[in-house]
Amino acid sequence: MPDLNWTLPIARWSALNADTAAPDVGFIEPMLRRRLSTLSKMALSVAHDCAPVDQPARVVFASRHGELYRTAELLKSMVQTQPLSPNAFSLSVLNAAAGVFSIMRGDHSNITALAAGPETLGYALLEAFAQYTSEPQVPVLVVYADEPLDPIFRSAEDRDVSPNALALWITGDATSTLECCVGDNSSAQKLVSTLYSRQFNAALHCLETHQPACWDGVESTWSWRWRQ
Repeated sequence: MPDLNWTLPIARWSALNADTAAPDVGFIEPMLRRRLSTLSKMALSVAHDCAPVDQPARVVFASRHGELYRTAELLKSMVQTQPLSPNAFSLSVLNAAAGVFSIMRGDHSNITALAAGPETLGYALLEAFAQYTSEPQVPVLVVYADEPLDPIFRSAEDRDVSPNALALWITGDATSTLECCVGDNSSAQKLVSTLYSRQFNAALHCLETHQPACWDGVESTWSWRWRQ
């Protein structure tokens, strides 16, 4: 496919690896906090870091597998003929964290939840661009979160997944931009040698170092540049 290029104005961003730092969810009331999965805690932690408390924003929530770990626990309970927890069931959907975030903030803005395999983060950024350009005066918050799968679902390609989360606050008054590109990996010009096995790691490298980064998918190459 021909290259597709777009630019996102990034006012702030936040990332978390739960293997090295516990999600900071002290802003969530204790009863709800105890019910949240690690995935939701990571997503809410980075979202809270990025989004101003009093500013409404559309949310693009993205996760390759979502709350599949919680779903696996529910399935195991069914196999063992144990009663299912209504709380666990209600928080097992893909957009659980985004829904909790909206309720906590009292923000009724639109929420989009998506999963697109190993290219999930890239397509979340593309969706955010589409929403931002349609209504530039309303900020967009991108939240990405993923964690290792339950072993019963895990395949060889999922073995190196770390519990990671990323949030980006996209607004017109930002002074920095993230240039994104996706194209046919047989012809796309690579900005750097491909060093990353996961799309998230390449995008995070660009955000942290302000150096170009790219990642090869099955059919496409994704690349990012930071502009100050």
